[in-house]
Amino acid sequence: MILSVAGIHFHYPSRTVLKGVSFELGKSQILGVLGINGAGKSTLLKCLNRILRPEKGEVLLEGKNLLKMSGNQIARRMGYVPQKYGEEKLTVYDTVLLGRKPYIQWAAAETDFQVVEKILRLLHLEEFAMRPIHELSGGEMQKVIIARALAQEPQVLLLDEPISSLDLRNQLEVMELIAGIVRDHGLSAILSIHDINLALRFADRLLFLKDGKIHTLADRGAVTPQVIQEVYGVEVILQEIQGYPLVIAKNCCRGIEERHEA
Repeated sequence: MILSVAGIHFHYPSRTVLKGVSFELGKSQILGVLGINGAGKSTLLKCLNRILRPEKGEVLLEGKNLLKMSGNQIARRMGYVPQKYGEEKLTVYDTVLLGRKPYIQWAAAETDFQVVEKILRLLHLEEFAMRPIHELSGGEMQKVIIARALAQEPQVLLLDEPISSLDLRNQLEVMELIAGIVRDHGLSAILSIHDINLALRFADRLLFLKDGKIHTLADRGAVTPQVIQEVYGVEVILQEIQGYPLVIAKNCCRGIEERHEA
């Protein structure tokens, strides 16, 4: 296993969010983190790279405790794609170059420029290199932020709801991009995600959070309708259509509709 997370606890002043979360991640795997709003998905990702400092627990990457490393040391090992990104008036090239910050001491070197250019080619962003990022579409912007994380040359990518504001086409393009990077470049990825169908389609394993703890951690083929119902409180049907898993929610508001009809 490339990553081992053991006993992560975290609380905000108003409430406890994570209560002893533990799991492992293998090389070239995608782990999807799911749960209702407020379950702690984003908090968990931020604890893994010490944006938030856990009260207890360890995050071991190839046996080394990330929580005892400096910010630059962590950034060289974990790339982070936030849920929201500011609208700074930087070009695409300069935004991706920011991913080299953990390696730059006084000024960017030729090696840094070479890494940026390689990643722009990898993600087919060369034609956007000099365009200000605030002029990009949502899908283009998300690819740029993923490119910035890849410029850190990490072993693990953390992606916080990377498709939440995208249309269907861009959701598929971004998920296929993440899957291809993990498959072809030996990275691993952890992503928080609301869309269960896309999680079942692209993630190797799924981690469901409930009440601050792991309710279920399973390979995608082992996820059952009962698990989804217990986590989300919605009865579902889980089928496979033309080789793709599909979760269909039954009507959870039947009682309300019946009262309205009456």
